[in-house]
Amino acid sequence: MTRSAADILKPARRVVVKIGSSLLIDPATGGALAARFAALAGDIAALRDVGTQTVLVSSGAVALGRRRLKLADGKLTLEMKQAAAAAGQTALMQAWNSALEPHGLPAAQALLTWDDMENRRRWLNARATLEALLAAGAAPVINENDTVATVELRYGDNDRLAARVAQMVDADALILLSDVDGLYSADPSRDPKAQLITQVEAITPEIEALAGGTGVAGTGTGGMASKLAAARIAGRAGIPTLIAAGAADQPIARLRAYAPCTVFAPETSRQSARQTWIAGAVTPRGTLVLDAGALTAIGAGKSLLAAGIKRVDGAFARGETVALVGEDGALAAKGLAGYSSEEMSRICGLKSAEIEAVLGYRRGSAAVHADDLVLERKA
Repeated sequence: MTRSAADILKPARRVVVKIGSSLLIDPATGGALAARFAALAGDIAALRDVGTQTVLVSSGAVALGRRRLKLADGKLTLEMKQAAAAAGQTALMQAWNSALEPHGLPAAQALLTWDDMENRRRWLNARATLEALLAAGAAPVINENDTVATVELRYGDNDRLAARVAQMVDADALILLSDVDGLYSADPSRDPKAQLITQVEAITPEIEALAGGTGVAGTGTGGMASKLAAARIAGRAGIPTLIAAGAADQPIARLRAYAPCTVFAPETSRQSARQTWIAGAVTPRGTLVLDAGALTAIGAGKSLLAAGIKRVDGAFARGETVALVGEDGALAAKGLAGYSSEEMSRICGLKSAEIEAVLGYRRGSAAVHADDLVLERKA
């Protein structure tokens, strides 16, 4: 059964808190809402005082940069958005440092990209840095590195990034602060009879259907749909997600005092850290199309052999995440490739004993080892 927010947060050792631009930026001036930063800093300090570490995932750089560069209203090109992010990130960190410093919490900037989260080696490096910052008593403030991110290789919203960060630091809860206090049965801005859904045991198609229009994006890029996507990613790591109102004073303290919110239950069984990372990969680097026999084999917990691969799509390196699909295109699993796409293309359909003759070497019989594979559906 899903627990209340207070029951989740009171014993929590570590939490990740995501807050969007619409809660941090004054829509009239485009500047930082200092009182909002200060209130959240007080919440983070209060958590520290009861033994809970906090990692912040904060939007706002592009909005602040737009003001600093005196850019016109309206949609920005990718290049101008990257310029705004570069100009605004310093202002965002100044705002957080000014709010956190009076509490003895040094703000520590960490800009992450899609590659940092989806490449296993870079993921481990980033995790080590965040662990060191927390051990030193700092308050990590994370944002997507919009200055260098491309359209193809970016999250585009900090909700999913926050979920991946929660996985990375093994958080006990993910808090998504929003302009509404949770998921509603209908759009509360249009339907006065809309009811707050306080507990979600599973993200079903019916729950997903409620995400349209619930919440105002404002200056941000997220919305309720991205929050549900984040809750699904976090849930696979055994991490509960709380969607709560962030505009009130001390929103986290209010949650600890049983303020209303939506609590998304995690999956009942925690996967291994390696499998969790694979399952949460938002965009696999490539696709392996499997025959029926291979689908049956991986569904039974066996490794994927080259003989069962019909086709290789995309470019990927050894160790990167790939999607495993049937000939109908339906996703069956995700896994870490045992060979690169170039190698995989040369050995697909071959028996294990034939690989060395083609490549001149063999790293093993598995194209994707069973330990590096997470099923999405049963074969």
